[in-house]
Amino acid sequence: MNIRHYFFALAALLLLNGCSAPNVQDYAHTQPKLDLFTYFAGHTQAYGQFQDRSGVVKRRFKVAITGTVNDDVLTLDERFVYDDGEKEQRIWLIKRLGDNLYSGTAGDVIGEAVGHSAGSVFSWRYTLDLPYKDSSIHVQFDDWMFLQSDGVMLNRAQVSKWGFNVGEVTLFFSKAQP
Repeated sequence: MNIRHYFFALAALLLLNGCSAPNVQDYAHTQPKLDLFTYFAGHTQAYGQFQDRSGVVKRRFKVAITGTVNDDVLTLDERFVYDDGEKEQRIWLIKRLGDNLYSGTAGDVIGEAVGHSAGSVFSWRYTLDLPYKDSSIHVQFDDWMFLQSDGVMLNRAQVSKWGFNVGEVTLFFSKAQP
């Protein structure tokens, strides 16, 4: 192999390595340990925003979440209020499939969301049918939640279409006070 082939092979390897996504198991040692069903049981509130791919904030919102657990199913009733006054509701049915493995459905989710947890982290991927102008588009979410102390959880979701970055959703959750 000549030096030019070696250089291109090394560059390709570094490029592919730079594109690799984190693995949920990388967080297995982190604390506090997140139990998704325990965390979302009852009332939770969230505040968030959507930034486009250049980082410009396009929408801000608040979410009131009510979670109920019935055996191995968590139902999340999410009620969004956007900064322009628009309201939206999404109801998730999240099933615990086994140790640290989950699936979820909602009315505007195409197919099933697939999720994994380890330590203080939960990650899942899904396709959302998102209203857009007079129609809708299907976008992919790569959603990561990081539990902090005192009941605060940070959420970062990469949003893409056809593999291209569309933007990012940033949220923080806190347990609502009774």
